[in-house]
Amino acid sequence: MTLEILTSDLLSPFRHGFFTRRGGASSGIFSGLNCGHGSSDQTEVVALNRRRVADAMEVAPEAMIGVHQVHSPAVLTVEGPVQGDKPRADAIVTATPGLALTILTADCQPVLFADPKAQVIGAAHAGWRGALEGVLEATLDAMEAIGAKRGNISAVIGPSISQRAYEVGPEFLDAFMAESPDNTRFFANGQDDRLQFDLPGFGLHRLRQAGIGHADWTRHCTYSDPDRFYSYRRTTHAKEVDYGRLISVIRL
Repeated sequence: MTLEILTSDLLSPFRHGFFTRRGGASSGIFSGLNCGHGSSDQTEVVALNRRRVADAMEVAPEAMIGVHQVHSPAVLTVEGPVQGDKPRADAIVTATPGLALTILTADCQPVLFADPKAQVIGAAHAGWRGALEGVLEATLDAMEAIGAKRGNISAVIGPSISQRAYEVGPEFLDAFMAESPDNTRFFANGQDDRLQFDLPGFGLHRLRQAGIGHADWTRHCTYSDPDRFYSYRRTTHAKEVDYGRLISVIRL
């Protein structure tokens, strides 16, 4: 099966893609394009999946730069392949031609950034905690530090868990209310005391409030489409032992 790669005109002319799980070599609960070495999938199979992604992006596997994601606002600026252990961060930016920035997700927001005028790109992993703590704004700051202009940057949020599938408790709302009472707009009433949180809506709000040129969401829900996407929450509900990771990539 060939790879399925979701793209956006907003990120043109940069080669990029939000890869679905289709077209990979993994089997069982990881069936498809699992690109997460942090999963319990076979190491050599994950490496094969990642080579397929590198081929699709027309880069060597070592030119695909990732980080050890920790749900933080930390951003890594890179000028070449990373040696040794991956730095702990949740976003990456570069102005170096030939590098491909990668983010792994399974419900959280993968966000790809591009400033075609300055030739600067970025990629961020924005779960609820990272988004609340400012990882999207920090990515914009880091891009500006290497020559980008905020008004020229476009950002696209890839497949993420949607509001209808993201049930949370009242204490979750409290954390967002502490940051701003206006954040209540991203919550809808659910059953009993439960709430439904709009993660992509919150991401778009933060990006637009930060003064970005353009921002969009692909409108794909990871939870609701098991044939195309891995989902941490769906795996938890199904009581499966592990889950695959989707990869999102942009290259300069």
